[in-house]
Amino acid sequence: MMMGRFALLLLAFASLQLFCVADDDNNDDDVVFYESFEESFEGRWIVSNKDDYKGLWKHSKSEGHEDYGLLVSEKARKYAIVKVVDEPVSLKDGTTVLQFETRLQSGLECGGAYIKFLRPQEAGWKPEEFDNESPYSIMFGPDKCGTTNKVHFIFKHKNPKNGEYVEHHLKYPPSVPSDKLTHVYTATLKRDKEVKIMIDGEEKKKANLLVAEDFDPPLIPAKTIPDPDDRKPEDWDDKEKIPDPNAVKPDDWDEDAPMEIEDEEAVKPEGWLDDEPEEIDDPEATKPGDWDDEEDGVWEPPKMYNPKCAIAPGCGEWKRPMKSNSAYKGKWSPPLIDNPNYKGVWKAREIPNPNYFELDKPDFEPIAAIGIEIWTMQEGILFDNIVIAKNEKVAKSYRETKWKPKFEIEKERQQAEEEASGLDFLASIKRKVFNALYQIADIPFLSNYKPQILDHIKKAEKQPNLTMGVLVSTVAIILTIFLKLIFGGKNQQCPRIETKPVPVVAETSDDQGSDGEKVEKAEKNEAAAAARRRRRET
Repeated sequence: MMMGRFALLLLAFASLQLFCVADDDNNDDDVVFYESFEESFEGRWIVSNKDDYKGLWKHSKSEGHEDYGLLVSEKARKYAIVKVVDEPVSLKDGTTVLQFETRLQSGLECGGAYIKFLRPQEAGWKPEEFDNESPYSIMFGPDKCGTTNKVHFIFKHKNPKNGEYVEHHLKYPPSVPSDKLTHVYTATLKRDKEVKIMIDGEEKKKANLLVAEDFDPPLIPAKTIPDPDDRKPEDWDDKEKIPDPNAVKPDDWDEDAPMEIEDEEAVKPEGWLDDEPEEIDDPEATKPGDWDDEEDGVWEPPKMYNPKCAIAPGCGEWKRPMKSNSAYKGKWSPPLIDNPNYKGVWKAREIPNPNYFELDKPDFEPIAAIGIEIWTMQEGILFDNIVIAKNEKVAKSYRETKWKPKFEIEKERQQAEEEASGLDFLASIKRKVFNALYQIADIPFLSNYKPQILDHIKKAEKQPNLTMGVLVSTVAIILTIFLKLIFGGKNQQCPRIETKPVPVVAETSDDQGSDGEKVEKAEKNEAAAAARRRRRET
């Protein structure tokens, strides 16, 4: 019996030890910094007192939740706020996870929602002086304006040869989600020089900090550089083609022949109204009561399109249409031939790079403070649950317990609103289309075309009637790239596909008349436009 009890005691002790070891991966020591904003930020975070930063920060609830966050409350403002950590956080050893939530409650057309993880500042620096010049180790988070649509990951690294700090930007970063839901952004730096970017717990990008193809500029400089003192020789001929000096303009080449001539075979359409003007005085227009002929001049009624012209082939003096001149050749120039003196494209000779260095791993500066320094045209950006941890499981637990419940509620509310408005199917299709387009834009081999793709997507988000045009444009771009990859050839610019905006009739307080009269007037204008098109065709 004694031996049995002793064995059970040993088993219980061993189980306890295993539990403690297993739980060691998720203990409080792995949480280096956490800010929930459940309490007011005042007195804990320091707002910059620099003149440029007039934006008002607020301690506010996330819309539809009891959860508090740090709110950007005004549009078209610059904001800056900083929190100094108790002890600097080393980024050199082991794993470090940077994570935070943002919710773009008013959307984001132009502005940033990123965080700067500041390195130790110069002696005498005060948090109240925080601005865009305050040096950081890492800048991470969403940024969107114009063709810019990316989740930044930028780190600053000191060159050990010259002592200069250089910004290194992640190439082909993921795009910012286009909705108004809460999203959580995670950047994980691992001991094997890898950085991993996640959005809502889903991996979007993985890169190696030392690989030249992953960062611009590369962390490790080139071994050689062009000699800045080297100069192209004066007799160096870099023109591959030259005009043929022996070419002679043909005798029948008429440089004065016009590009277009009258179509002598054209006949005036039957029913053309020669004596009717295209525009007439608006018979319904009346002189304003406050019109002063002496001050305002003689009043003239506004012109309107002649309704008689809408049902006829045309009005006014008929003129023969123009057609292309088959004799037109334009200004003659000699053909180009190979240049016998061509020496190729001149390049400066390469010399050893005095700033070249090698590293086994990045030499990051520690994080001494956390700052938010942004400029935005939209209000309603909410920051929440900022985490710095030394364990990926810790960051995951915060996503599961803090972010996910809010996100699920917001998704359900969004779906209910769409169903209530009768737009559930169309809205879901639209959302899927745009999400697919943003994913296409993130494909690495499309990086040279990403700005144009994002520009088209932005137009479609503002004008849903352009969505089909955007799809066609994007497909055309991708097909062009595939053809280049298959058949080769020189680099060419991305095909530009114009999307024509749909005409919009603006309503103002000056509009008069019933809906029926407005419809009738719109029909007349459309008929007049059709008549003008017919005349141009004839």
